[in-house]
Amino acid sequence: MAFKKDFVWGAATSSYQIEGAWNEDGKGENVWDVFCHEYDHVFEGHTGDTACDHYHRYKEDVKLMKELGINAYRFSINWARLIPNGIGELNPKGVEFYSNLIDELIANGIEPYITLFHWDYPYELHKKGGWLNDDSVEWFAEYAAKISELYSDRVKNFITFNEPQCFIGAGYMSGEHAPGYKVMYKDIFRMCHNVLKAHGAAVIALRANAKQPIKVGYAPTGTTCYPASDSAADIEAARKTMFACPPLRRGLMWNVSWWSDPVILGKYPEDGLRMYKDYLPEITEEDMKLINQPLDFYANNIYNGQEIRADENGNAQYVARKVGHGKTAIQWPITPEALRWGPRFYTERYKLPFFITENGMSAHDVVSLDGKVHDPNRIDFLNRYLNELEKATEDGVDVRGYFQWSLIDNFEWAKGYSDRFGLIYVDFENGERIPKDSYYWYKNWIEEHTK
Repeated sequence: MAFKKDFVWGAATSSYQIEGAWNEDGKGENVWDVFCHEYDHVFEGHTGDTACDHYHRYKEDVKLMKELGINAYRFSINWARLIPNGIGELNPKGVEFYSNLIDELIANGIEPYITLFHWDYPYELHKKGGWLNDDSVEWFAEYAAKISELYSDRVKNFITFNEPQCFIGAGYMSGEHAPGYKVMYKDIFRMCHNVLKAHGAAVIALRANAKQPIKVGYAPTGTTCYPASDSAADIEAARKTMFACPPLRRGLMWNVSWWSDPVILGKYPEDGLRMYKDYLPEITEEDMKLINQPLDFYANNIYNGQEIRADENGNAQYVARKVGHGKTAIQWPITPEALRWGPRFYTERYKLPFFITENGMSAHDVVSLDGKVHDPNRIDFLNRYLNELEKATEDGVDVRGYFQWSLIDNFEWAKGYSDRFGLIYVDFENGERIPKDSYYWYKNWIEEHTK
């Protein structure tokens, strides 16, 4: 069996997408609260006000996790629930909620993996300039220190950021996500640099305040490339394309190396420094030392990829997708090969233990006449992708775990409740949970691969 016995089989969620209770028990506002309450930002005016009501139903959800058989659960903390103003006084009810959730997970044999930030930025800090304010580095470090002080007695695994490409790119370039801005390139690159400095400062704060030895990682995303064949030329072309910085354009944030090279290699990629030089903030040696903190693992969220081949001169070419190629309900291409080649390329470059922190699909799920949710397309998707991940481990790639996105249908950002990614169906009118066929398929997969 390619997967080791201690392989982490998990599922993932994020705070704003499932918790609800947006204005209860002393919680402060975050940018998604405000964004969703204004007209025409989100599909059909949906909000995360109630979402899956996980805040009140977390015990029910943990029970479903246990029945699923996962040994780890990745969740994020809502910064403004813990610290209503983003800095300063803690909210006792927020502290209690996450403490109770952690205890419930551990009591059921499930290892908690905490993500510090999954896009729900405190509104009070947003009003101070958010990531554009250089003080944001210290704000985030203070937040990380509090989390470590509160929970590291029981939690051993922490992730600083989830997909900075998205919360900067979609939040401040395309304007699709909260806070819905389209800012200047100079501002974008200052925010990028501050986020990376905040990551480094958070790593230091987490370790400095830990009550026991902890592991700290980072979970960006980016365009995964995979070769058209196993030829050396195609593999090299895919590798180079995957880590190349894109030209200056509105989609430039969707890349790997600008967000990961500084964190792990201690330097920005040279091609990016050349292309973006007119827009960069001052970058000091002290900045780079702060950003480049030792990590215990590197993670990535991989849903799909782009096929690459080498031409007769060895130059990379994008391979057009086949006419009528497979797509998920959210219109993302189905490319299982990404789960073989992504982990391989990442570990070759960054040389750290690797986790898939998100992978899954949106499907057109409905409750059938028999009261069940039959989702054969998701089962096929997971089977194809996990088979490719198994090939990566057979190739010798140090993959330590896989977190399925998502445990439960949830608020899918600007798409509202129009897309369903969960292994568990949610009726958003009454909160009823119905495990889908894919839930039982994943349960069986885990059982078969942990014997």
